[in-house]
Amino acid sequence: MFVGHYAVSLALKGRQKKISLGLLFIAVQLVDLLFFPFVLLGIEHFNLVENYTESTHFQLSYMPYTHSLLASFLWAALAYIVVYIMRKQRENTREIALLTAIAVLSHWFLDLLVHTPDLPLIADSGLKLGFGLWNNAIATYVTEAILLLIALLYYLKSTEARSALGKYGMIGFVILLLLINIVNIFGPFDPAATQLAVAITAIISYLVFALIAHWLDKKRS
Repeated sequence: MFVGHYAVSLALKGRQKKISLGLLFIAVQLVDLLFFPFVLLGIEHFNLVENYTESTHFQLSYMPYTHSLLASFLWAALAYIVVYIMRKQRENTREIALLTAIAVLSHWFLDLLVHTPDLPLIADSGLKLGFGLWNNAIATYVTEAILLLIALLYYLKSTEARSALGKYGMIGFVILLLLINIVNIFGPFDPAATQLAVAITAIISYLVFALIAHWLDKKRS
C-alpha cells in the first residue's frame, strides 16, 4: 500500500489536533523509510519483476527487520519512546506518543490487505501473511482512494481553515496523491530502473509528502 497509509495520518490528526501531521506522515511510512536503506545495505531484499502483481513490480523477498509484525511492534515502541522523551513534560505527551506508535504499527495491518503472503509474523522462516489485493489493480486503487477520502473528510470536519490555502490546500494535496497513485499502480514497468533509483525516489517522496502535509496543516487549526 502507498497513499492509503496517509489515511491513518489524517484520521489521527483529526483525533488529536496538537500532534504534527508531518510527524504522522513520517510515522505511517517509517518501516518503508527504513526498508529502502536496509535494501541498499544488503540487510533486506526486493527484486524488480515486471507485472509481479497487477499493482506492483516489487517482489518483496526478505524484510523481517522492517515488515514483520514483531518488528512493527518494536519500531512502534521505539517511536513511542522517542516522541515521549522529546515531548517530556509538555501537554498531551502520552497521547501524542501513543498515536505516533499507532501510526507506525498501522503500516503492517494496511499492508496486510494488499501484499501477497510475504509479511512475516516473527521471522522470515516462519508464517507469512498477505491477502493479495495487489493482484487486482482496480480494487487496490479504489481501496486506497476510499480510505484516503474518508480520512480527509474526517480531518476537514475536525479542523478549521484559517485561510484559503487552509480551506483548499489539503483537498488539492490529496487529489495529487491520488493522481500519483494512478501512475504508481497502473504505470508501465521501467526496465532500466535500479534498486538505488527506486529507493532514492521513494525516500524523497515520503519526506516531501511529509513536509507538504506539515505545511498545509499549519493553515488549519
